[in-house]
Amino acid sequence: MWAAAAAAGRATKMLERNVSSILRPTKGMDLKIKRGFCSKSQEGSKQNPEVGGHSTFKVPGHKPSDWEKKVLLWSGRFKKVDDIPETISFELIDAARNKLRVKISYLMIALTVLGCIAMVIEGKRAVGRHESLTTQNMERKARWREEVAQSASAKP
Repeated sequence: MWAAAAAAGRATKMLERNVSSILRPTKGMDLKIKRGFCSKSQEGSKQNPEVGGHSTFKVPGHKPSDWEKKVLLWSGRFKKVDDIPETISFELIDAARNKLRVKISYLMIALTVLGCIAMVIEGKRAVGRHESLTTQNMERKARWREEVAQSASAKP
């Protein structure tokens, strides 16, 4: 039994040597910094970027196309085409697109509900006229049988 435990310990040590240093747990290291998603330390991100000599990066303005101007108008961001500035930020365009997507989805929901209500009303009218899919199918099959009988009697 002692030999099996010793063999298991040796196997574990061999596996630990083969595991890369990133995956191996280290003692005394903060796991938040070890995530690997960010190369900056937490203290560095709290500093003012102007102090370290780095200036903040600003995205230059974007000249909107005609389609983007329409999106900005439809989303309600601007009232007239003349109100839209020469250059706008990408964030403004993204916000306008998202708002327009929401408006379109609400419109589609409303149209779906109206379509369902119209189909229910039309179905109730068809019931009042004693029309149903079953009767329509039976009439169609009766016509097909007549056509087959007529074509069979016409052939001899």
